[in-house]
Amino acid sequence: MNIRTVAKKAGVSVATISRVLNHPDSVSDATKEHVLCVMKELSYTPNWFARGLNLNKTGVIALVVPDILNPVYTQIAKGVEDVARQRNYNILLCNTEDDEYKERDYIEMFISRRIDGLILSSSFLKGEDLNGIKSQGIPLVLIGRNKEIQGENIVYTDFKAGAYEATKHLLELGYASIAVIIGPKLHPENEEKLEGVELAFAEAGRSFDKKYIVECNNTIEGGMLGARKLLSFDQKPQAIFTFSDILAFGAMETIKADNLRIPEDVALVGFDNIRMSSIVEPKLTTVSQPVHKMGLIAARLLFDIMDNKDGEDMIPQQIYLESKLKIRKSCGHMDRLSEIFD
Repeated sequence: MNIRTVAKKAGVSVATISRVLNHPDSVSDATKEHVLCVMKELSYTPNWFARGLNLNKTGVIALVVPDILNPVYTQIAKGVEDVARQRNYNILLCNTEDDEYKERDYIEMFISRRIDGLILSSSFLKGEDLNGIKSQGIPLVLIGRNKEIQGENIVYTDFKAGAYEATKHLLELGYASIAVIIGPKLHPENEEKLEGVELAFAEAGRSFDKKYIVECNNTIEGGMLGARKLLSFDQKPQAIFTFSDILAFGAMETIKADNLRIPEDVALVGFDNIRMSSIVEPKLTTVSQPVHKMGLIAARLLFDIMDNKDGEDMIPQQIYLESKLKIRKSCGHMDRLSEIFD
């Protein structure tokens, strides 16, 4: 069914139907009520995309994440959605599965569909790629820093500082050998976290043994395999710092399967502070980042840009949200007052 069918049934012109849908204030109440009744009778649902072309906007923004199964990105999406719903906007949520080419394909689709705004989380793109998006008139906000990108609107936490605090804490607890399980190095955030680990070792006057770096997929299975490799060493690490809580849960399974105790035999620290981290046993020490808030702020910033109808130059904003080390049982810290208030 199309708009012509509705017009014929209502006994009005196609132009009148279009005005009812797109400019209802320009139509009399009686005509508007009559047309809406016919639409209801025919179970006609307007095509939002076609309406958007007429209004020069679609009422849709897009959010691109690398892994929607990761609760971090689920919380980011929730924050974006909370703001979008307040503005009566729909969201296209796209999952790249850590595939740079898939991300580029999605963006080409967004450009062709003339979406009103775009949020990229943990993006693989570089500065020239973003310039191409903006040249199409699509407002853009990034979640997560990327060294390849400068002078853009970004909402981020300092991954290097968070990893530094976690590693420093393990060093202060006296662990002689500390290993890290990282996700794919192609992610800029993993490079930053590794820099934080190395900085903490350097400040402590110690060298970080890079044989204790294990790279794997950022999944529970990846964490299991990473921990299996580390525990196969003749000199097993006394502590393992994983660059996500998802990896930590996998490492936890492997450690327990080897009849080792956490933290007595192997201490464990994660990164993200997803909800499960305070429920698993032992509760997981982790670096907390306010991911839901990041989604909220990124969406608000995007709508600020979209509302700039006069086209005035806006200074790009880099909005920093602080991370915090949540000390729980898994790291072996005996005075865990913070756990009481978690």
